[in-house]
Amino acid sequence: MKYHLAALFILASSFANADTLPTPQGDIILTVSGQIAHTKGDGVANFDREMIEALEHRTTTATTPWLDGAHDFSGPLGTAILDAVGAEGQTLSVIALNDYFAEVPVQDLRDYAVIFATHIDGEQLSVREKGPLFMIYPFDEKPELFNEVYFGRSVWQISRIEVKD
Repeated sequence: MKYHLAALFILASSFANADTLPTPQGDIILTVSGQIAHTKGDGVANFDREMIEALEHRTTTATTPWLDGAHDFSGPLGTAILDAVGAEGQTLSVIALNDYFAEVPVQDLRDYAVIFATHIDGEQLSVREKGPLFMIYPFDEKPELFNEVYFGRSVWQISRIEVKD
C-alpha cells in the first residue's frame, strides 16, 4: 500500500514539472488535445485511470437534474487536468463517447472547482452510469449554477477535451 501511494505521489508530481506526460499503462479513458504544452510527443495527452486518479481530487455533494437526491461525486479537479497538460486556451470542447459536446469556458473550472467525477457515492462510474468521467459543477454550493446553461456544460461519458482559444 505504501509503495502504491508513493508511486501515485511521484506520478502526480511529475505532471506539474514535465514537458511530456508518462505513458499510460492501462486503457486510455481521456484524451486532451489542442492548445496544450505537455504531451506524449504526438500532440495529445492521454490518461489512463491511474493517471486520472493521481491528480488532485475533490468530493462535492450535488443535486443534479439527472439523478434523484443529492450524491457525493469525486474525481480530479478540472484545473488539475488543465495544469497537467499545460492548457493555454480559453475554451474547452468537452466531448462524450457519443460525440455530444459542450463548449466550456476555462474560467468555469477556475471559478467553481468543477470536477471530472470518476466516482459517485464511493462507487466507480461505469459508462452505463455516466462514466468514465462526468463533469460536475458544485450545484449545491453555488445555487446560481443550477440552470440550463450549466446543465448543458455538464457532459457525462467524457472521452476527450479539446483546448481552444
